[in-house]
Amino acid sequence: IFDKDGIILTNNHVIEGADTILVKLSNDKAYPAKVVGTDSRTDIAVVKIEEHALAPLALGDSDAIEVGDWVVAIGNPYNLSHTVSAGILSAKGRTHEDVPLPDPTGYYNFLQTDASINPGNSGGPLLNMKGEVVGINTAIRDKAQGLSFAIPINMVKQLLPMLVRDGHVTRSALGVSVKDVRSLSPEDREDLKVTS
Repeated sequence: IFDKDGIILTNNHVIEGADTILVKLSNDKAYPAKVVGTDSRTDIAVVKIEEHALAPLALGDSDAIEVGDWVVAIGNPYNLSHTVSAGILSAKGRTHEDVPLPDPTGYYNFLQTDASINPGNSGGPLLNMKGEVVGINTAIRDKAQGLSFAIPINMVKQLLPMLVRDGHVTRSALGVSVKDVRSLSPEDREDLKVTS
């Protein structure tokens, strides 16, 4: 829960293709939710319920958390509601090469943890020891023990204003490519005035 007025952060894969979305809170009430914004390339989604007295979790700083710091994952693995698991931050900056996901064009910069995350944890918070959200639980590595991944909350903070305002993320391209100087053609060397 991001704010008291019903904005909720989750994963895009949790809500993608859904006809109806219900959010069940700890008071056992289920609220219909509407999609505010989604971004499949980062697997982030924002939904909203019509409730105005919620208790949001504070967002922390995922850049400040360090490998070896304790973290806590909260979710509903296998429909076991309000399950909490603890572990450490095992690594930062894991990419789509480390975590095979359905969208190979996606931009991923995962936090890795050994806190137990299972199907049903997706979209739940990864917390630091201050109770601040440092990530959104997202993925596991198939056939591995204790390899779980979360989207860093700082990346979510950057995208959140666009998702709430526009419903999607608008990206731009610069049109720049990098090439090893040794592989330049003679024409390129002349155009770029490369002498070495």
